[in-house]
Amino acid sequence: MIKSGATVDPDLNVSVQAAGDVTIAELAGELDIASAPALREQLLSLLRPGSSQLVVDLSKVSFCDASGLAVLVSTGRRARLLGGFLRLAAASSLVDAALHITGLHRNLAVFPTVRAAVAAPRGHPAGQGRQCGSRPACHDPPRTRKWATRGTPGDDRRRRTP
Repeated sequence: MIKSGATVDPDLNVSVQAAGDVTIAELAGELDIASAPALREQLLSLLRPGSSQLVVDLSKVSFCDASGLAVLVSTGRRARLLGGFLRLAAASSLVDAALHITGLHRNLAVFPTVRAAVAAPRGHPAGQGRQCGSRPACHDPPRTRKWATRGTPGDDRRRRTP
């Protein structure tokens, strides 16, 4: 297990603490291609059967590239396979932008604070890859698109209806 305050890379530090059954990993620094392999190994070492509930605090991450996002995705996949979860908390503006640009905010559970991530029940919408913030819309059901044909019968052109 990671010892509190471990250095993954000269530009990334990880500190770990437990909050009941949940492990909280606080990342500080740059999450990039140089730090990704070691971080992946260390985060995966925190996941074990029966102890696979992980919250990653991203509030002190100053940079995140695609390899850093890949570490988060693979860690989340492993946690789910072990019957647990990965929740991202307090994402810095740069990490939040990367999650939205890539669309990963729809696939990873993102919470506004560490406290909210730890306290959320297992069936919470953000635990299913939906962002939970202060907006009431985070609890709305997903929208479905309705399609209607236009023109004559046999016309395959479709238009979206509200």
